[in-house]
Amino acid sequence: ANDDLPLAVGPAIKTARLLILQSSFMSLVTTLISDPKNPQITGDIIGMVADALDRMIVVSWLDQQAACDFDLNANEVERIQTLVPQLNALKIDCAIQKASERRKTVLVADMDSTMIEQECIDELADAIGIKDKVSNITERAMRGEIEFDPALRERVLLLKGLPLSKIDEVIESHITLRAGGRQLVQTMKAKGGYTALVSGGFTMFTSRIAAMLGFDENRANTLLTEEDRLSGMVQEPILGSDAKVTAVQEICTKLKITPSNVMAIGDGANDLGMIKLAGSGVAVHAKPKVAEEADIAINHGDLTALLYLQGYSSNEFVS
Repeated sequence: ANDDLPLAVGPAIKTARLLILQSSFMSLVTTLISDPKNPQITGDIIGMVADALDRMIVVSWLDQQAACDFDLNANEVERIQTLVPQLNALKIDCAIQKASERRKTVLVADMDSTMIEQECIDELADAIGIKDKVSNITERAMRGEIEFDPALRERVLLLKGLPLSKIDEVIESHITLRAGGRQLVQTMKAKGGYTALVSGGFTMFTSRIAAMLGFDENRANTLLTEEDRLSGMVQEPILGSDAKVTAVQEICTKLKITPSNVMAIGDGANDLGMIKLAGSGVAVHAKPKVAEEADIAINHGDLTALLYLQGYSSNEFVS
């Protein structure tokens, strides 16, 4: 068997990076996940899976009707693959992993549109009436259509003169945490894990969001200021895709582990480097390019999906 074959079924059959193992002796686990606020995994769904596999399956519930596990043989992967479009239409995510490698000791997470529901720079732009102009650049950068670094410099320049007091206002009135984020961070920490918020955004936001969620550390870009206003400049070098990869490597070196022990999550093109490096790289409500290239994609569940992927049941969550 090739130990370098991570296996995952994302929510879209045409974009899933599905690697079929040649050995029938490797133990695999399939996890079905839906939004816990709107659970979709019924007996009919389990029956549909059993019919596709042409055998009885024993389901281990992680959260009744919201998330469950069942064992899978390597030669059955293609059968599950055929169900992906139907599961996706029913708002159910599906992932297949090596059972022995699913639980991770480190979480490295993006912030904007991942741990929070907004893009911070877009919300700052909204405060001065230029959100449409800035968000268009943000969207193109996150889709990988333009380079991240120059796109960030361009957007920051448009914010020149914004009073620093607006940042507190934006955090308090415009920023919302994505559901399940605190449970994700606190549960992994309670089990001895290490958590890092690594963002292409700004330290003025990551320091606050990291404290709210309980991250062990945070890294981001620094906005430069002049007389209590944004100067329109960002401190160089910019923390972009390469810096996120470096962050994973530095954390692994510090903790004396390998990237195989890391779960990296994000939604944008600048997250792909760390997602591909990590043992579990997960695209969370991501742009199409990211969902296509990541090993696992979560499009329907909240951030507790990252705990279900690791085999945690809802009664183990720490909030």
